Amino acid sequence: MSFRLFDAPVREPSQFVGFAGNTIDRQSENRADDSVDKALADPTTRLLLMNGGRLYLKLADGGFDPWYRIAESDPFSPSFDQGVLLGFSEQGPVLAVLAGIDAEQLPETVKAIDYRSVYMQGLIDEAAAGAMAQGAALLAWHASHRFCSKCGTQSQMRAGGYKRHCPNCGTEHFPRTDPVAIMLTATRDKCLLGRGRHFAPGMYSALAGFIEPGETIEAAVRRETLEEAGIRLGRVVYHASQPWPFPYSLMIGCFGEPLNEDIQADLNELEDCRWFLRDEVRLMLDRTHPDMLVTPPKGAIAHHLIRAWVDSE
Repeated sequence: MSFRLFDAPVREPSQFVGFAGNTIDRQSENRADDSVDKALADPTTRLLLMNGGRLYLKLADGGFDPWYRIAESDPFSPSFDQGVLLGFSEQGPVLAVLAGIDAEQLPETVKAIDYRSVYMQGLIDEAAAGAMAQGAALLAWHASHRFCSKCGTQSQMRAGGYKRHCPNCGTEHFPRTDPVAIMLTATRDKCLLGRGRHFAPGMYSALAGFIEPGETIEAAVRRETLEEAGIRLGRVVYHASQPWPFPYSLMIGCFGEPLNEDIQADLNELEDCRWFLRDEVRLMLDRTHPDMLVTPPKGAIAHHLIRAWVDSE
């Protein structure tokens, strides 16, 4: 009799969310301080150019091309000294680089589009979107961590952008990722969805919140659900995760089992919170709800949590 340790689908749920298609070989253990310089000397190197939370996309054959060779990036005044080596693709090294010109200065053949719109509108392929998330997160971390948190001295980029070194006290700082729990509380018949004040019209989503120091994922799921909706949870199970470059988070998607039904929403956090029956949620997913209620777009992990529950009957 055969035995399978992991009885799982060929593609795990996390591979279907936005920003999860990164195929770059990061080679994290093989990064020297001159790895960016070596990449800049390699004619196969490709760049992602970014500025102000936007990706610079070339118009090409009715679509968009996010990749630049080193020579063709010159008109955009790239800051190579602050470039980050994302790793290596089959085509060669890949760098994320800050462009030195603003969106208003771009030629008509190049568009500056914010990261969220790039993935929501599917303007680039999954691999490029994953690389964009990696680059955006790293560049944002460097921008907000220029000074040593121990002594205040301006630190220096090392290891191709994967750490910062303080020349004064010698402390080394490494890129951070903020873990966020996002959870769908559900029974066999209904699920709990909330609406934030900044949401698009008619949109309801799974609840979410940052995981605090010394807290497990499951404890964070229970705490956030209780704080935001007044719902106590029993069992909590993990479903999928999603890198989220706003600015450098990891969304950890879970399902929670409710122990009570009476909602006591925190209206400082939420505009509304309520139970939705499965058939109504299906209409929201399909964008056919009579009251124009909707769920988050397909790239968001909240969409995949909701879809997995709707399809689980």
